[in-house]
Amino acid sequence: MSTTQQLQDFAQQVRRDIVRMVHDVQSGHPGGSLGCNEFLTVLYQEVMDYSTNFSMDGKNEDLFFLSNGHISPVFYSVLARSGFFPVSELATFRKLNTRLQGHPTTHENLPGVRVASGSLGQGMSVAIGAAEAKKLNGDDKLVYSLHGDGEMQEGQIWEAAMYAAGKNIDNYIATIDYNLKQIDGATDDVLPLGNLKAKFEAFGWIVIEVEKGNDIEAIKQGLKEAKAITGKGKPVCILLHTEMGNGVDFMMHTHAWHGKPPSDAQLESALNQNPETTLGDY
Repeated sequence: MSTTQQLQDFAQQVRRDIVRMVHDVQSGHPGGSLGCNEFLTVLYQEVMDYSTNFSMDGKNEDLFFLSNGHISPVFYSVLARSGFFPVSELATFRKLNTRLQGHPTTHENLPGVRVASGSLGQGMSVAIGAAEAKKLNGDDKLVYSLHGDGEMQEGQIWEAAMYAAGKNIDNYIATIDYNLKQIDGATDDVLPLGNLKAKFEAFGWIVIEVEKGNDIEAIKQGLKEAKAITGKGKPVCILLHTEMGNGVDFMMHTHAWHGKPPSDAQLESALNQNPETTLGDY
């Protein structure tokens, strides 16, 4: 188990990776990546039971599916720094003929990636299928997924949510990055989400809210609570209240950095706010 300081250092190094990766190719999605950094740090460094000797079937280990695949910079960084592939490979992000494409793909055979993602709304269906397969195979490990809140505007999400509750998929924890922002602005301006907690509960889910979605200890507690209520006949949803661009002051409190790379000067500012840790840069 890692200490809080170790997790914070890990997240800070991931933050450096994100802004450098996106800057280097002048392409990618830093805002949501930074917002979900602490969550994925805790999930991979503290919570999930997995093997870095990667196999696609994932038998007898916890599985994670990234539905909002555009936040690949944080996913790749956490996977690399968790031991799935060399950290040095982060330097190849979004370059031609490399494994680290803008959205994760399976044909690249990148360890840690079990499904191609990017077309929003599909990840919950995939995760539910994996969770149901585990039940059929007598595998008692859990399935996790991550979704953007703008993704909740997709109809397939609610078909999947209805199915998960109707079929008692209670070995599954879905987390919603609840930052209230998407590429075109605030979710309330694009297509209001209403009361997500009430909606998921109406669909038969158990819902946990983590108000401090960028706080390591709050995330640890939220995931602990979520795990404790699996196996109760209902799927579990975590509403994770995050800040897009967290940890880089000029990227916070705006949707502008959803898919915008920093300039040279902006990169320098972001890195100065997040000094290199003992983990080291790629």
